[in-house]
Amino acid sequence: MKKLCLGLFPNMKIDKVQDSLPAILRECADDGIAVQLPPEWARAFGTDAWTGGTPAIDVAVSLGGDGTFLRMARCMVEKDIPVFGINFGHLGFLAEVDADCARAALQALSRGHLKEERRHLLQLRVVGTDGRQEGDTFLAINEFVAARDNLSTINHFAMWINHKPSGTYAADGLIISTATGSTAYSLSAGGPLVEPGLDVMIITPIASHNLSSRPLVIPASELVQIQLLQENMADVVLSSDGISLCSLSQGERAEITRSPKTLRLIRLTDRDYYETWQEKLIRNL
Repeated sequence: MKKLCLGLFPNMKIDKVQDSLPAILRECADDGIAVQLPPEWARAFGTDAWTGGTPAIDVAVSLGGDGTFLRMARCMVEKDIPVFGINFGHLGFLAEVDADCARAALQALSRGHLKEERRHLLQLRVVGTDGRQEGDTFLAINEFVAARDNLSTINHFAMWINHKPSGTYAADGLIISTATGSTAYSLSAGGPLVEPGLDVMIITPIASHNLSSRPLVIPASELVQIQLLQENMADVVLSSDGISLCSLSQGERAEITRSPKTLRLIRLTDRDYYETWQEKLIRNL
């Protein structure tokens, strides 16, 4: 039987992760699990370094909060490696288990007691006034955001869905999120909770100045196009999962639709999403 190889990606800025990592490494050794750490920590802890090459890891495991998970997962999507999160943070919607269950979770991974979910992702490209794509095509696990750095001024957007006018927005910004991202920035801006396995995108205005503007849930296969209206006096910044990507200027369009790539998410339990939402949201009020 092949020895399981885990890539562990710890957020060493979290005290509890610093305290727990040596014990987790010992437990992996005791359970016959090979480990790779990021190069900056591999030498310090005497493990192999994860370089993205060979030998390949079987599962990538984040030790931290949702931010740690997202940074790891964005890289693993590109390499088609399944991911798993152990929550050492606050809410931890993306993590499968909390820190006190780390040993049991790693043992279950080593025994193959798991199942895999495929989560839908979004992609974005910017099209110029000449109709040609400008720059790269970007990926989002949680959401894309279009907003100005100075949130004291209003942004004015026009939106099309499948090339048909779908409305205008006067707001601090717009969030276009996946179902997985419904519990992230979209939720804070008043968006709905959405079962994460659904193949949808959620369009949520940020602090809308029009009381009739409400979040919109549409199939992820649709094409959403966003453009600045003439009264918008400055560019806006496009970001993905909290990472700034590029600016959107007058005449350009941001085009967002479902990505052909998916996130391979490891599940160890049959936990109910509706109970999880209630437990995490009420616990952290």
